[in-house]
Amino acid sequence: MKILISADMEGATGVTWPADVLPGTPQWERCRGMFTSDVNAAVLGFHDGGADRVVINEAHWTMRNLLLERLDARAEMLTGRHKTLSMVEGVQRGDVDGIAFVGYHTGAGTEGVLAHTYLANSITGVWVNGVRASEGLLNAHVVAEYGVPVILVTGDDLTCIDAAGYAPDAVTVAVKDHVSRYAAVCRTPARTAADIRAAAKEATALAVRHEPVLGGPFSVELEFDAEHLSMAATVVPGVERCGERRVAYTSETMYEGIRAFKAVTTVVSAAVEEQYG
Repeated sequence: MKILISADMEGATGVTWPADVLPGTPQWERCRGMFTSDVNAAVLGFHDGGADRVVINEAHWTMRNLLLERLDARAEMLTGRHKTLSMVEGVQRGDVDGIAFVGYHTGAGTEGVLAHTYLANSITGVWVNGVRASEGLLNAHVVAEYGVPVILVTGDDLTCIDAAGYAPDAVTVAVKDHVSRYAAVCRTPARTAADIRAAAKEATALAVRHEPVLGGPFSVELEFDAEHLSMAATVVPGVERCGERRVAYTSETMYEGIRAFKAVTTVVSAAVEEQYG
């Protein structure tokens, strides 16, 4: 049994504000340890449940945040950027039985600690076939096309509620309770590690590959906080403006859809000016 962990940082234990997740800051350096603790707890729990192999795909920012030297010796980690499927890289290889979203968060324009979708700012909303989408929902559509179930989700309490919409059978763990975008009531690392380990052990029973779910076509719509960003996004083939600050495109599969999404966010981030956005 092989489990893939997609590890994001905004939903990790103790993380509540931008400096906690911005590479190079003292707070990021401190929070890396708690992030690693969450991920390692999942590794331990999956092995407790009978997994033979657990691979971690780093999914936050530079994708170089976890402390490899603190992980269980049985773990393997894919670190670094520029991967075909970004946050869920590795699921396409055909040997993954279940995936865990560890350290996840809610989507742009919604309540939640450090809520966003791909870009920290600029995007104010994402919809897939009319349903408001977090990174969790986007990635769940991707992995479904490879027959891989989402079996575990960790993050703040609102992230767990969000997960019920795209992975209703998954085991969830709230490591903190949302107060505002930059504040939360946090559990200690010792407590969250124990909770995540127990949940991962339970979730291992859900790691059963199924037939691929081809749910397309997918209509994806993005809303930005400035008009010029919607104009900039149309440089990506197939992306058209559907409002002053909105663009939309349609993909037959979410494999194509998430790659187009990455292209749009890359172009948009390059179009943001430091002072005026």
